[in-house]
Amino acid sequence: MEYIINSVMNVVVPPASMVMMAFAWPTLSVLRAAEWAVKTFFQEDMENKVVLITGASSAVGEQIAYEYARRKANLVLVARREHRLFGIRENARILGARQVLVIAADVVKEDDCRRFVSDTISYFGELNHLVNTASLGHSFYFEDAIDTSIFPHLMDINFWGNVYPTYAALPYLRQSRGRVVVNASIESWLPMPRMGLYAAAKAAVINFYDTLRYEVKDDVGITLATHGWIGGDLSRGKFMLEEGSEMQWREEREGSFTSGHVVEFARMMVAGACRGDAYVKYPTWYDIFLLYRVFVPDVLGWTFRLLLSSPGPRRHALLPDTNSGGSRPLLEGSPVRKPASTSPRKAERES
Repeated sequence: MEYIINSVMNVVVPPASMVMMAFAWPTLSVLRAAEWAVKTFFQEDMENKVVLITGASSAVGEQIAYEYARRKANLVLVARREHRLFGIRENARILGARQVLVIAADVVKEDDCRRFVSDTISYFGELNHLVNTASLGHSFYFEDAIDTSIFPHLMDINFWGNVYPTYAALPYLRQSRGRVVVNASIESWLPMPRMGLYAAAKAAVINFYDTLRYEVKDDVGITLATHGWIGGDLSRGKFMLEEGSEMQWREEREGSFTSGHVVEFARMMVAGACRGDAYVKYPTWYDIFLLYRVFVPDVLGWTFRLLLSSPGPRRHALLPDTNSGGSRPLLEGSPVRKPASTSPRKAERES
C-alpha cells in the first residue's frame, strides 16, 4: 500500500506543485516587495550597536566592516593576521565607527572563539551582530590532490569556523535579540569543477543555519548571504597550516575582476542584515539555476558540461614541495585587500 501511495505521489505532486507555484508567484512577489519596503523603512539602527566580524582581514570582511562603520556601529575585528587589521581599524574610524577593537584569533579553535566573544562582552557589555566571513576556497580537481591533509583544514575553516563562533556568541545574541550574518556561496547548490570540498562545506553551513533558524525561532535572527564569483585581488597570499607548513594559493580562473563586486556584495549583505532578511543573494539571477537543479537536473548538467569542459588538458593546481621535490595542491586563501574607490585613504600611523 505504501508503495502505491508513493508511486501516485511521485506522479501527481511535481506537476501539481508547479501549477500552484505559477498561480502563487505573482501574489508572493507583491507580498515580498511590500515586506521589503516595510523592512527598509523600519530597518535596524546600528548606531552604538556592537558588531563582531570574523575573517575581518579578508576582502569581504574588510568591506563589511566599512559598511557597519558608516552606520556608526562599534566593531570587533577578528582575524589570524592581526597586523592587517590595524589599517582597517583606522579606516573604519574615519568612516564613522564609534569604537573598534582588534583581536587576533583562529576561528577553528573553540577556545579562541570563546575568548574573543568573552573579550567583546567584557569591553562593550553586549553583542548585537555576529558576522562570519572567514572562508577558504581551493582550485584543484579532487583526484589531483596529492596531500589529503589539507582536506580537514578546508572543512575546519569553512564549516567549524562558522559553528564555533556562533556557539560561543549565541547566549549573548539571545539577550540582545541580535543576529548572525553568514558569508556563504552559491557553490553550496550549484556544481563547480575544482571546488568540490569548498562546495560541500558551504552546503553544510547553509543547512546548519537553516536548521538553527528554527531552533532559535525569533530570539536570534539569521541572515544567509550567498554570492556568485565576486573576485578580488588574487595575485598573492599565503595560508598557514596549524603545523606551520606554508601553502601558497592562486586563482586560475580566466577573466578579470574588480573590487567593485566585493563592495556591492558587502553593502547588500549589511543592508539585508539590518532589514532582517533571511537571505541575501548576489547576483539574484543565479536563483533560476536552483529551479533547474530541482526540476530538470539533466538540463543543468548538460549546460555545465558544455560551458565548463575544456577540450585541452586540464591545468593541475599544484605547488612544488621543496621538502620532497613533489607537488602540493594550491589553495585560495583570504584575498589580499584591494582598495575600493569608496574606501578612505589609509590613515597615517599614530606617533
